[in-house]
Amino acid sequence: MLELPVRKTTRLSRLNYLGRTFCFVTFCCFHRTSIFLGAKRCAWMLDLLRSESAGNSFDVHAYCLMPDHLHFLAEGTEPTSDLRHFIKSLKIKTSRQYAAQSRCVLWQKGFHEHILRATESIQAIAWYIWLNPVRKGLVAKPGDYPYLGSFSGLELPTTWRSPGWYPPWKKKRGPIVERG
Repeated sequence: MLELPVRKTTRLSRLNYLGRTFCFVTFCCFHRTSIFLGAKRCAWMLDLLRSESAGNSFDVHAYCLMPDHLHFLAEGTEPTSDLRHFIKSLKIKTSRQYAAQSRCVLWQKGFHEHILRATESIQAIAWYIWLNPVRKGLVAKPGDYPYLGSFSGLELPTTWRSPGWYPPWKKKRGPIVERG
C-alpha cells in the first residue's frame, strides 16, 4: 500500500499569533476563480471582514478585495487577540454563506500570512495592499478602486502620483514610470 507523505505545517508557534501583533494576510479564491466581481458580493465580503475583525478584537488597517483574492493588514487590539481564531472564524463564516448561495467552494485551503517585525513599516504594507489593483491594471490609482480601504482610519496618502513619489518599500532609484 502506498503511503502518502505527511504534510509539514508552515505555521509558526501559536504564541506568534496572539496579542497585539500586526499581520498581513492573504486568502485566495478556490482555483483563483474571479468570485468578487459584483458590488453586492464585494459589500457582503467586506461587511463580514469588518464584523469578524471587530468581534475578534482586531483592527484592519488596510484591505483590498480583488476579484480572486483578499489582502488585509490586521492588528490585534487585546492581549488575548488570536489571529488564527479570527482567520478561521472569517473563512468558515464566509465559506458557509457562499456555499449556501452558490453550492461552490469559496476559498483555497489555508492562507498566507506575514507577521510584521518591529522594523517593518505598517504604511509600506498598507501601500502594497492598496496598490494591488494598480499593479493588476484594474485602475490607474488606488483611490479609483472601490474595494480597498481601512476600517481603522488609516488613510490613503494624498501624495500618490505626485512628482518624486516612491512606494515606501522601494529604494529611490527614480520616479515610477506610468504604464501607457
